Amino acid sequence: DFTMRAGEVHTLMGENGAGKSTLIKALTGVYSITSGTIKVKGEERTFRTTSDAQAAGISTVYQEVNLCTNLSVGENVMLGHEVRGPLGIDWRATHREAARHLSSLGVTIDTRSALATHSIAMQQLVAISRAMVTDARVLVLDEPTSSLDRSEVERLFGVIRDLRDRGV
Repeated sequence: DFTMRAGEVHTLMGENGAGKSTLIKALTGVYSITSGTIKVKGEERTFRTTSDAQAAGISTVYQEVNLCTNLSVGENVMLGHEVRGPLGIDWRATHREAARHLSSLGVTIDTRSALATHSIAMQQLVAISRAMVTDARVLVLDEPTSSLDRSEVERLFGVIRDLRDRGV
């Protein structure tokens, strides 16, 4: 059994092959579970896709940051959630929303800048911001500090504490 409550931070540790990645993939809809149950807010849920998990408020940021470095910061944050207008994507509004989501994590950055021009640490914050666009209540970070230096880890932990304080 594993229970998470709002505003808690957990660390899952174990040897290679212990099932950490399998648990993450089951929680986020990458794998369908064959036994046991997943409950969200006391309600049993079945996740057939990552969209199912996101709809239940569960998002993840994998160790290999899954972003498009050829796109802008704002395009990456809002990918799949762009603001639409009568003529298609409203890029001005999309970048405004991206800036709002980044700002909620304490990140101030030009959303029109190319993602490739930013550090891995900044790219990770962009990935976390993208995960939070769906109003995630559970955020799973897979080895988030593995490629960060000490100051970048401290910044990441500050973001995690802030999310915790908001009940994520």
